[in-house]
Amino acid sequence: MPDQTSKIRVRIYDGTRQPLDNVKNQLIRMRDGMQKEVFAKFIGGPDITVTDLPFYNNFGDQYATLVSGDNYDQAGFYPVKAAPALTQIVDLMLLPKKRHFNFAGADWQGISGSDPQLLAILTTGAASEAAAQNRYEDLLENHSSSLAAFFNICTAMKDIHLQDGGPLDYIKQLVWDTGLAPAQDRFFAWADARLVQQVTQACTQGKFAQEFDPSLFHSGATSSYKEIQFGEANVQLTFHENEKKNLNGIDCILVEPDIDYYRDLGAHALLEALGNMLSGQKTNPEIVYVLRWMAGRRSGLPDFNPPYTIVADV
Repeated sequence: MPDQTSKIRVRIYDGTRQPLDNVKNQLIRMRDGMQKEVFAKFIGGPDITVTDLPFYNNFGDQYATLVSGDNYDQAGFYPVKAAPALTQIVDLMLLPKKRHFNFAGADWQGISGSDPQLLAILTTGAASEAAAQNRYEDLLENHSSSLAAFFNICTAMKDIHLQDGGPLDYIKQLVWDTGLAPAQDRFFAWADARLVQQVTQACTQGKFAQEFDPSLFHSGATSSYKEIQFGEANVQLTFHENEKKNLNGIDCILVEPDIDYYRDLGAHALLEALGNMLSGQKTNPEIVYVLRWMAGRRSGLPDFNPPYTIVADV
């Protein structure tokens, strides 16, 4: 038996990114790196410290932390590397089983007043500002999952730093055409062609990993790169360099941004992309929202804060 122990502090939040209290039958579970469950107990409250966890000084210290409760989906994070001299902190987000997106503050007026960069992307190419507003409001009212995915991806791209700016700085115009319009797992946009070079360089610096044979899951793609900053919910930028357009004197190519559940390319291919193809389901923006927020908190980065939240149905 290990003669040293460790501690993991679990903080629980809801879909509004605020501490979550009063969850009925809230179960905290810990599994060590050998997949042995070493702790399982019903504990209430949004802030719980689990003590006396075995410390092995090997791969067994890679803990999985799981929380579940009545009327909430389970959430978990792996790995949390335990150490006897340090209380590790893991922040988990629980979503109610019956829920909806809350876009309060993300109506057209809200976006116009708070995010000029997103406003420009949403407006460019429209016949008028009124036309841009109408198509945005249609997305908001009739395709909420697609709008949530758009916000997830754009918010995540803001946190990526290239040698010159970030990926979102290169996006010039959102594509609204049938078949390429914003969807719940991706969108298409015209981007400054220099973005390809910026991402390629970031790949050599270990910030991205190249995905080979990108046309397998992205029809017509010529190259694709995935962010590898987190264990889950990384941005993937897929380029269609044969699709070209000049916008206001800027040479642009078609880019297809999305966010995968998994960092490992093999796991993505087998567990997400293939699974979605077989089930007919697309990547769920709610899951991306939870995974990206938890991964950012674990990495000590500024909170992932797209302009919407997820709340319980009344």
